[in-house]
This record gives sequence, structure tokens and C-alpha cells, in this order.
Amino acid sequence: MSKATVTSLFIGSLIAFGTGAIVAIAAVLIALATDVFLMAGNDIVGIRGSAIAWILIGLAIGGAVAMMGGLITGLVAWIGALLNTWQLESKTWFVLLLLTGIFNFGFIAMIAYVIAGPDRTTTAAQVRAPAPSAA
Repeated sequence: MSKATVTSLFIGSLIAFGTGAIVAIAAVLIALATDVFLMAGNDIVGIRGSAIAWILIGLAIGGAVAMMGGLITGLVAWIGALLNTWQLESKTWFVLLLLTGIFNFGFIAMIAYVIAGPDRTTTAAQVRAPAPSAA
């Protein structure tokens, strides 16, 4: 998997997660503002059955699904970055990505990889290029 593919997946996952979070939070806030929830103190004890209630519940579930899709796509991008860096001669980026991902700092590592990480496809092309002949 090339770095361009990993970068596209990672940026797409950020967009999906962010959009899903905004939609889900907005749906819950609108539901609270329009008295869709039946409250007993700070607890939600029921839902007033109306068209707006079902629309907002659908939006909140859709936002949660988009957030989960973003998380899964981010995991796929991280695995792609691991596979990309594993094939390099120097294992520094691979170890960095692996350890930060294991210790829940994978987001920071992926940002660093997208900005400054190596791409095995370009280094392989550079190594295979023939040397110019002297005339």
C-alpha cells in the first residue's frame, strides 16, 4: 500500500469521524432542546414518540455509525502504514508506528507519518533507477 493510499484513508477517516461526531452531538442537543427526552432529574427515562424524535434518533445513530466507520478506516490506514514501513531497510518508522499504536498514541504517529514518513514505493523506484552513463 503506497503512502498516498494510506494518507487518503487517514484523512478520510478523520473526515468521517468528525462529521459523525458533529451530527450525533447536534442530534442529541436538538433532542434535549426540543424536549424529546422525558427527564427525571438528570436521568432520561423515556422518549416522547413524535416524528422529530425518530428523525433525531436516526441522525444520532447515523452519526455513531459514521464515527465507527472513521475509527475502522483509521485502523486500516495504520495497518497500511505498518505494512509500508515494514518493507523499508530501516525499521525506525515501523517501530515508531507500532509502539505508538500499541500505547494508544497512533493518531499522533499517523499525523507524523503523513507529514514526514517515508514511502517505500518511491525509495524502491530510486534504488532501481540505472546510473547515468558517462560519455
